[in-house]
Formats: sequence, structure tokens, C-alpha cells
Amino acid sequence: MAINLIKGQTIDLRKNDQGEEFDLSTVTLGLGWDVRQKNTGFLGKLFGGGQEEEYDLDAIAFLLDANGRVANLGRKAQAPNGREVNLYGGDIIFFNSMQHPSGHIWLTGDNRTGAGDGDDEQIIVKLNALGQQYQRILFLVSIYQGRHNNQNFGMVDNAFIRAVDARGKEIARYSLSGDATCNSMCSMTFAELYRKDGSWKFRAIGEPHPTDNFTELLKKYM
Repeated sequence: MAINLIKGQTIDLRKNDQGEEFDLSTVTLGLGWDVRQKNTGFLGKLFGGGQEEEYDLDAIAFLLDANGRVANLGRKAQAPNGREVNLYGGDIIFFNSMQHPSGHIWLTGDNRTGAGDGDDEQIIVKLNALGQQYQRILFLVSIYQGRHNNQNFGMVDNAFIRAVDARGKEIARYSLSGDATCNSMCSMTFAELYRKDGSWKFRAIGEPHPTDNFTELLKKYM
């Protein structure tokens, strides 16, 4: 059975307290959320005001070295739409650079609405194959243009991150719903994986940030 973590709790990802071992050859970090439906009353629902607003939450991963820094910030590149993007091909996994150069960590897609059940975005890591130069992986979520659209994590329900092993077993889950500290916050440092004594640990962080731009958070790790 998966462990439901509380903020600040850390577990060993390879084996739980019952002795159950997990296959870390491929680990999926799944992130999900629902948008809280506005209570617009009878007249609002009658005229369609009860529909959910679309939120574009983006999953991001920073690969950190032994000094807690992102060693490779990537380069400028041209996106398929012709637009020039930064941070491409480096140690930051996000919607404009979904595949790490090592091939051992990638973002499966960019869900721009949060529609549907289960994971809305997934970052997959081949932990056993990841190079020793990477000691920590930090997982963040930001609301795209959240400040501009007056959207924040206080308006999001059922936000979670979960770790699933290569056999599809859910190892741990951390949920954030109902946390008052999320009001007015547009980004979240959700959790991290880090090496410890030849294994990997998973820590629930749940630290909110006002910015909706993850590059502001990146400065701390440069």
C-alpha cells in the first residue's frame, strides 16, 4: 500500500517499512490537480457560470549536482512554432525542453487544462541509470500566467504528486488540498528525490511561492 506523506516527511524509495521492495529502474512522478468549481448559485448555473475555468499547471524538474546547483542551463533553441526558447537541452525538464540529453528523464506531455482523472502530467526517471553527477531532482509545479489570470493554488483541489515504480506500484503520494498557505501562490516546490547511502529518498516539501515563473526559482540553484 502506498504511503500518504505529510509535509516534510521523507521515505526510502527502494523499500518500505514492511520490507516491500520497489523497482526503481523506471519511476514515474505523476502530478494531478482539479480546479475548484465556483459556486455561482442557481442563476449562475442556469447561464453557464458553473463551468470550470481552465488552469494550465506545468510540471518542472531541476537536476542538481552535489553542490545543489543546476550545472547545465542548456542553450537557446528554436521551438517548432518558430519562437526562440531558452534553457533547451540542459538539466531542467519543462514544456520547452521535455527530454534530458542523457535520455534518462523526460516529461511525457504538457496538459494545458487539467482535464481528466489521474495524473495530469508525468515526469519519468530511470533512476538506476541516472549519472552520479545528479544527486537531487527537485519537482516543481507552476501555474502558467497565473499572476496575469488571477489564478493560484488556493483555487486548486486535489493537487498531488505520487511516485510509481517500474511495475506500476504506487510507492508514495503527497497531497496538498486544503492548505491555506497556497492562497495567492502560483508555484510550488512539491517534492524531491535525492541519493542517500546507495538508495534514493523521496521527500515531500510543499513549499509555495508567489511567482508563476519557475526561472525565478531557478536562480537559487545557479
